Amino acid sequence: MIETKKCISAKGINKYFYTPEKFQVLKDVNVDVNKGEFVAIMGKSGSGKSTLMYLLSTMDNDYEGTIYINEQKVTGLNQKQLAAFRNEHIGFVFQFHYLLPEFTLMDNLLLPALKLNKKPKEELEDRAIKLMNLLDVKGQENKLASRLSGGQQQRIAIARALMNEPALIMGDEPTGNLDSKNANVVIETFRELAREFGQTIVAVTHDNEFANRCDRVIELSDGRIV
Repeated sequence: MIETKKCISAKGINKYFYTPEKFQVLKDVNVDVNKGEFVAIMGKSGSGKSTLMYLLSTMDNDYEGTIYINEQKVTGLNQKQLAAFRNEHIGFVFQFHYLLPEFTLMDNLLLPALKLNKKPKEELEDRAIKLMNLLDVKGQENKLASRLSGGQQQRIAIARALMNEPALIMGDEPTGNLDSKNANVVIETFRELAREFGQTIVAVTHDNEFANRCDRVIELSDGRIV
C-alpha cells in the first residue's frame, strides 16, 4: 500500500483571543490534508474557520500545538522565517483579487516570483504565459489589470498564486465576490489544478456549491471539527 503524503498536518491546535477577555477560539483541532487534495473549510460565523485558515497559512503563529506544511515544521519559526516560507510554499487567493490596477497582467504575475529571486526573469515570464494559457486569459499579458472583468481578474489572481509553484494554495472566500458564472469558472479551475496537476488547495467558504465540489469538507462549530 502506497502511503499518501500529507501537505498539512496540524495536531492539538488550541487558539485563544485575549481581548476583551480570554476566549478559546479553537479547541484541540487536528487537521490532515493530503497532497493534491481540494478541501473546503466551513462553519457559521464565529466557528473558528477563518482563525484556522490563518494558522494553517502561517499568518498567525500564536497557538498551542504543532503544524507541518509540506513536511516542514512551521511551529516555532519567527516572523521573518514564516514570511520567507509563505512566499516560497504557499499561494493565496482572496475574495478580492488584490491585483495592482496600474500594472500589466505580466507585471502582476511576476511580482511574487521576482521577490523570491530563484529563477531568471525570462524563465518566469515563460511560466506566466503558460499559466495565463491554462487559465484562459491567453494573449493578454500586456493588458492593464484594471481592464479585465471580475472573473478574469480572479483567474489572474489564481495564476499569481501559482507562480512560485507552491505546495499549497489557501483560499479565503475565493468566489465570494463573483457572480455564479464566474464562481463556477473558479471552482472548475481549482478542481482541474487538484486533479490534473496535483495541487493542494484549502479554502474557507460559505458557498455550498463550492463545498459540494471539493474532495472533502472540514466543518467547524464552536472551535471544534464536527
